Amino acid sequence: MTRRKTHRFLQNAESANVIEIGKPLYKTIRGNWRTAYFKNNNPVVLELACGKGEYTVGLAQAFPEVNFIGVDIKGDRIARGAKAAQTLGLHNVAFLRTDINFLTEFFTAGEVNELWITFPDPQPRPKQEKHRLTHPRFLSTYQRLLVAGGTLHVKTDSPELFAYSLEQVKQAQVADLQFTTDLYNSPLNGIHLGIKTKYEQLFFDKGFTINYLQCKMGVI
Repeated sequence: MTRRKTHRFLQNAESANVIEIGKPLYKTIRGNWRTAYFKNNNPVVLELACGKGEYTVGLAQAFPEVNFIGVDIKGDRIARGAKAAQTLGLHNVAFLRTDINFLTEFFTAGEVNELWITFPDPQPRPKQEKHRLTHPRFLSTYQRLLVAGGTLHVKTDSPELFAYSLEQVKQAQVADLQFTTDLYNSPLNGIHLGIKTKYEQLFFDKGFTINYLQCKMGVI
């Protein structure tokens, strides 16, 4: 392990806004995010595979009356988002270090109001399909965790993943599906508030179009 990673792991251990194995809330937070962590009854929004937390932090700045949780398994990435939130004095941000396969161990049915998936690994090979974050098994989980009519957002630069995601979403029980294959030249552009992750900016600068969809999920 590099010295930089070691420093970031130590930072996570000391950061109140990082919930990870070994901390008391890690085992008790399920169903208690508003009461035990945020100390309010505001809406809860997840960003899955949040990486360095750029989108989580950006949204938290834009919506101070909403609680945002970035979820990722990579501790060194989460550490950067956690530090950024602390530097900005944001108290409506938390980061959960866990595998997305275990979401139901940390959230109860209907505990989440909105869910963002921003630039996930496209898992392009056929045998990787079950690992795509818009695979039916994941969509089924999102249906359970979201409140009735909760919103799912998906952003990706991968045309193949987007086509796959759109097909899976259409087959699921959703409502009010909206999508575009060129977000920045679409009426839907305002939804993302101009927030770009590092990789999104790189894709955009190279001329790639950004694919986006949103729909209502949960028990509608």
